Amino acid sequence: MATERRIGVAIDFSSSSKSALKWAMENVIRKEDHLILITIQPEGNYEKGEMQLWEGIGSPFVPLIEFSDPATMKKYGVKHDPEVVDIVSNGAKQKEVEVLMKVYWGDPREKLCEAIDSIPLSCIIVGNRGLGKLKRAIMGSVSNYVVNNGSCAVTVVKHHE
Repeated sequence: MATERRIGVAIDFSSSSKSALKWAMENVIRKEDHLILITIQPEGNYEKGEMQLWEGIGSPFVPLIEFSDPATMKKYGVKHDPEVVDIVSNGAKQKEVEVLMKVYWGDPREKLCEAIDSIPLSCIIVGNRGLGKLKRAIMGSVSNYVVNNGSCAVTVVKHHE
């Protein structure tokens, strides 16, 4: 009996995270996996909508059919991205995988590590913005933090222009 694999991909809708998503679809995802897109939004004072309900623990899982809808994504404070929807829709059909999204609010480093344990994930794929040594030292690297603190296998995909 095959083990259920839950593959997480950190997505902030940047070109580097889209590259990581494409790489995951081509190299990691296989039939009957669960692909879970994890997006982190900044903390804020939310007065209405689903954001206020789920800010502490993250949203419930949002199925592909729902996060394909711009109105649904607006409820969670996430910008609809047709390119990401296209990548995962095609991949889901070709590889017969279930695609879900989970939205968290807060520090991306901490929330990605939290997602690894709370979902739980078999592995997580993150993009790399290619910060120089100085910027990485000042700003901190999300991918570096997750590699060093995550409790599952972490793959960092370098983005090439």
